[in-house]
Amino acid sequence: MIRLTNIKLALDHQEHELEQAILTKLSIENTQVINFTVFKRGYDARKKNKIVLIYTLDVETNINEELLIKFEDDTQVKVTPDMAYKFVCQAPKSLKNRPVVIGMGPCGLFVGLVLAQMGFNPIILERGQEVRQRTKDTFGFWRKKILNTESNVQFGEGGAGTFSDGKLYSQVKDPKHYSRKVLHEFVTAGAPEEILYVSKPHIGTFKLVTMVEKMRAKIFELGGEVRFNQRVDTIHFTDVDGNECTTQGIEGYQNQKVTGLTLSSGEHIETNHIALAIGHSARDTFKMIFDEGVYMKAKPFSVGFRIEHEQSVIDEARFGNNAGNEILGSADYKLVHHCSNGRSVYSFCMCPGGTVVAAASEAGRLVTNGMSQYSRHERNANSAIVVGIEPSDFSDKTISGEFASDRDHVLAGMDFQRKLEEKAFKLGGENYDAPVQLVGDFLAGRQSGQHGSVSPSYKPGVTYCDLSETLPEFAINAIREALPAFDKKINGFSMAEAVLTAVETRTSSPIQITRDKESLQSLNSQGLYPAGEGAGYAGGILSAGIDGIKIAEAMALAITAEQEQ
Repeated sequence: MIRLTNIKLALDHQEHELEQAILTKLSIENTQVINFTVFKRGYDARKKNKIVLIYTLDVETNINEELLIKFEDDTQVKVTPDMAYKFVCQAPKSLKNRPVVIGMGPCGLFVGLVLAQMGFNPIILERGQEVRQRTKDTFGFWRKKILNTESNVQFGEGGAGTFSDGKLYSQVKDPKHYSRKVLHEFVTAGAPEEILYVSKPHIGTFKLVTMVEKMRAKIFELGGEVRFNQRVDTIHFTDVDGNECTTQGIEGYQNQKVTGLTLSSGEHIETNHIALAIGHSARDTFKMIFDEGVYMKAKPFSVGFRIEHEQSVIDEARFGNNAGNEILGSADYKLVHHCSNGRSVYSFCMCPGGTVVAAASEAGRLVTNGMSQYSRHERNANSAIVVGIEPSDFSDKTISGEFASDRDHVLAGMDFQRKLEEKAFKLGGENYDAPVQLVGDFLAGRQSGQHGSVSPSYKPGVTYCDLSETLPEFAINAIREALPAFDKKINGFSMAEAVLTAVETRTSSPIQITRDKESLQSLNSQGLYPAGEGAGYAGGILSAGIDGIKIAEAMALAITAEQEQ
């Protein structure tokens, strides 16, 4: 087939105009077109009252080869790439030890699924509950303020992405088209087929719940095993002399290899291959593997607030007279501002027509996140407005003040996050209500007393505060500078009655569990495969799923090679 890109049509175009655009682009007759499909549909809303749709089309004609020669210099006319997923191998008839996957978020789910599809009968260990019970626990926390530290927004089947907007787009490089494998598996599990062609696909929490269940059932059918309430307390290693794994820059770390693990129940599992897909909030596991000598390093992340506007304000600012158009749906945005103090402030995890949710996973600490359903029909739009934090900030009291870690350490970023969350918990009333402030009051430096046109959506509840107490001074100053700058891009963004909710700390993992670029194994721990967001190799559902496929392939090839020796 032939792939045509950048085909532009008016937002209100008629169906027949799509075929006419193909005929015009290729200078052919309609009798020469056998069929065509829409591979991708996006839009350009830079001129909000003259929005155009942008298509990528796969076209089959009876003169494909002739046309490819004719348009060989046209970058918008190319052969359609083969994006069908191909398994790298199949499992040997007998396996000495089954591979283990720790964590069943999007990354762990795809590690387990692809390993099962190749016949490796993986064991997946999830510290939290299966997704239905997890949903009950999470909604119970929002209603009754009773936190289950092992079953919440962060922990449980489906991972943190389950309680989110369910975004399925990413900017990661994907030369092997793993993203199509991820999307096709989701559609097979019940996601709407439109995720295969819209430019910014999303699913929403309720659809994700049923999809995760179906994917788990598929893993079982293929010989895999999924165990819930199974926290891993120890990973066992043995020393390796003369290990050929890359060791540059990790002097002082012992070369070692995986021999098994022990669960919190005391059960021991022998294995030589573990995918570590633990997510960005498994702080006790971060400490455990650091204590066991697995190489890791501190990495930057971002912290800030959730901001809420009425969705109609964002729709009008982005789409003008086209606000409410069914194809466009609820408007989103992506903003960045480089501040005079050298910091960058940007929007993150924007949730159109959604809510701000309680995302705590540790007692006495408060965290926010954003969530949408597939319909995106809630009254408010929300996103994180966050400031970049560097490892050098984590322990520097002159920069981070009371939030600085008391130790200059690989895990200092984790300490920094916890101090922010503890302060937010205290200011909110020490009952998981969140501290909030109106944007107008935040910019003026005064405490808010009540909401205006924008009603805070956070559950369990809110306490009106002065949010300047919730972040280091440099972050507060940066956000105060950025909000008016964002208003120049989206009219009404810094409106006085918009709501800020503290605190957002889990934008990404505070550490990277560094891995070898070829084997994808830990630099100093053979058989350990750091994976997904928690290891610092993904950011969102789609990129985590892609990384899961890569890890599954690396594990499968390594196991097969060892069996053949």
